[in-house]
Amino acid sequence: MAFTEKSLLVLPPIEVGVRRIKRYHVSGDPAGIEPAVEKAAYAILPELLPEPDGTPTASFVVLHRGGDDGAYLNVYSWAWDNAVHFAGAAAGQPVLGCPDTDPTHFVRLDGSLIGCVWELPPILHERDAWVRHMLVPDRPDLAAYLADSLAEGTTGDRA
Repeated sequence: MAFTEKSLLVLPPIEVGVRRIKRYHVSGDPAGIEPAVEKAAYAILPELLPEPDGTPTASFVVLHRGGDDGAYLNVYSWAWDNAVHFAGAAAGQPVLGCPDTDPTHFVRLDGSLIGCVWELPPILHERDAWVRHMLVPDRPDLAAYLADSLAEGTTGDRA
């Protein structure tokens, strides 16, 4: 199988409870992720967010539509000021414990996977953005962090 990068789309941040969440979508289809898959993924999102611990309540998600029936929601939340909490959900991928091949039937993952090669590029950017806006300045700037996203393009772009 030949490797090809996938499309990376950046959507505006959303609020879920007290958390502000940056959003990345990854898909092999340049048209993006089907609305029904997106809606189902964001419906399970509240279950994947940790309780606040005093760290500014910011998270970022990567929603990935696989080339088969699979869809994956990776949720990364800042914790302990400089660490990342992970929780994930998948749909349509029986090998990961999904009950069927329906890409809108998300279930929480219990395994230790944190992302595939197409889902990892936002992690590097988000680490650098957190340091740049939250840890280096004398006064953390959450608004600047939320506005600083990886550039759209493909998962291989490093803008």
